[in-house]
Amino acid sequence: MNFRVELRKVVRTRRKQLTVLQRQQASELFKQRLMLHDKVKTAKRIALYLTHDGELDAINFIHWCWQQGKEIYLPVLHPFSPGHLLFLRYQQDTPMTKNKYGIVEPALDVTQVCPINQLDILFTPLVAFDDTGARLGMGGGFYDRTLASWYRDKTATAMNVNANKLYPIGIAYDCQQVENIPTEVWDIPLPEIITPSKSYFF
Repeated sequence: MNFRVELRKVVRTRRKQLTVLQRQQASELFKQRLMLHDKVKTAKRIALYLTHDGELDAINFIHWCWQQGKEIYLPVLHPFSPGHLLFLRYQQDTPMTKNKYGIVEPALDVTQVCPINQLDILFTPLVAFDDTGARLGMGGGFYDRTLASWYRDKTATAMNVNANKLYPIGIAYDCQQVENIPTEVWDIPLPEIITPSKSYFF
């Protein structure tokens, strides 16, 4: 476990050392890559996030999605179930607030919640990833819990490609790739991770 903590520190530092220009270029390259993604083209409801702690900024892609008539949803800390997330509709006039971690999120409005199984794509932030699809998050386990039921369904119905609509994709800078991430039993592997320069399929 200590290695995971240390690895998280190393990669977060690496990510924070990117220049403003490098971040802007990466955000635009990321948008261009996703505009051509087959699943993005057909998706109606897409869950994303607003950048925090030096994460890859998806705001250019969010604006493009709005222009295409796609619905964007952002994670909100669940008010009654600690450690879990809700996903709320995000529009240009959505009232925003800061959660206890200082992360900007939509103000809670139950009429704007989209159940996980009704999302088409769930883009997840990450701190590091390796070439097996293993993802290292910030350590809170929010996305692992969010994707646990998706992973169980996917595993149980592996032969039925239409059994689960949701498709999770990890987002990262190229510099966040590492040689190996030691996994825990609760870690949910991702089917795809996208960086500004490459798409990795697992």
